[in-house]
Amino acid sequence: MRFTSKAIVSASLAVASIMAHAGNPVFPGWYADPEAQIFEHQYWIYPTTSERYADQTYFDAFSSPDLVHWTRHAHVLDAAHVAWAKKAMWAPALVAKDGKFYFFFGANDIQNDKDLGGIGVAVADRPQGPYRDLLGKPLIGAFHNGAQPIDQFVFKDSDGAYYIIYGGWGHANIARLKDDFSGIANLPDGSQFKEITPQNYVEGPCMFKRNGKYYLMWSEGGWTGPDYSVAYAMADSPLGPFERIGKILQQDPAIATGAGHHSVFHVEKDDTWYIVYHRRPIGDTAANHRVVSIDRMAFDARGHILPVKITNEGVTAHPLP
Repeated sequence: MRFTSKAIVSASLAVASIMAHAGNPVFPGWYADPEAQIFEHQYWIYPTTSERYADQTYFDAFSSPDLVHWTRHAHVLDAAHVAWAKKAMWAPALVAKDGKFYFFFGANDIQNDKDLGGIGVAVADRPQGPYRDLLGKPLIGAFHNGAQPIDQFVFKDSDGAYYIIYGGWGHANIARLKDDFSGIANLPDGSQFKEITPQNYVEGPCMFKRNGKYYLMWSEGGWTGPDYSVAYAMADSPLGPFERIGKILQQDPAIATGAGHHSVFHVEKDDTWYIVYHRRPIGDTAANHRVVSIDRMAFDARGHILPVKITNEGVTAHPLP
């Protein structure tokens, strides 16, 4: 078989792309609390812009066809389009539903039920926005079961129900969302907010379902310190109970510290899993100096998550179909 020079060059580029490593961090800039989603045959990461609370009033997003080459989309959501949000916008959660994209976010770092703020939701026609406030007020604007309304994650169950899992101050709640995301629906027992706090929970919950089991993951330790880390539990229902199994992501003092507040990519075609998280450069103790990284995540024969090795190389290219 005879190959043209053009074909050889194309094949060489394809091989180079497959073999390339992303490198950690995967894109420049101070970012944290990354939300990982696959939309329209692209990987998307929506992080917190890691600035002072007063300046943390917008979100950028990043897209990639292969986990290696990333494009920045600036200001996909801005406080200018959320009348009640004034500071400390963080920890996005994204879902696609009925041709629209919904962006859940925390704002204002409220300290009690008299403060205006909490968890909001915005909507757009495209993954890159621009997103606009959906409700004109917080979706969850008060404390329930002691949980500060921050760090939301939205999980779609296999029966089509959407749940929001959230909470700071050491408490995790789960609630079922109304189908149009305009409010909170009742759970089977008639309540709206069920506490599912596992041992050592601090913040940053994440949920997924695998082989019939529900996995709840969360961050432990202090977000400004080197002991920030991720642990997990498993249950037969999204409502728990969740018993802590162990820690799977933590610092490696030779590579980075403060590894936590994560989400995951799952590529269904080959059942590949990645953990997307933030960490701190070695020796950098500034509170908001956090960067986004990606490493592989795997399971053992029992379905338990194996400890993640954090790396500087990151992951190899994995183009989506």
